[in-house]
Amino acid sequence: MMKLGNIIKKVIIIGIIIYGINTFISQQKILSTYASNSKTLDEQIAKAEQYQTELNEIKNNVNSPEYIEQIAREKLDMYLPNERVYMDNSN
Repeated sequence: MMKLGNIIKKVIIIGIIIYGINTFISQQKILSTYASNSKTLDEQIAKAEQYQTELNEIKNNVNSPEYIEQIAREKLDMYLPNERVYMDNSN
C-alpha cells in the first residue's frame, strides 16, 4: 500500500510539473506577441508624431506671405504682377 501511495504522489507531482512547464511556454508565446505588437505600435506613434509636427509647422505658417505665395503658385498657377513666366512649347 505504501508503494501505491508513493506512485500516486509521483504521478501528481509529475502532472503538476508538466502543467507548470506548459503554462510557462504558453505565457512566453503571449509575451512575445505583446512585445511585437508594442514595437509596431511604437513605430506608428513615432510616425504620427512626425506627421503632427509637420501639420503644426504648416498651421503656424498658413498666414505667412511666403506660404500664401507658394500655394498660389503651385495650386492655382498664379504669379505676381509684372512677373515674366516662360513656357516651353517645344513639345
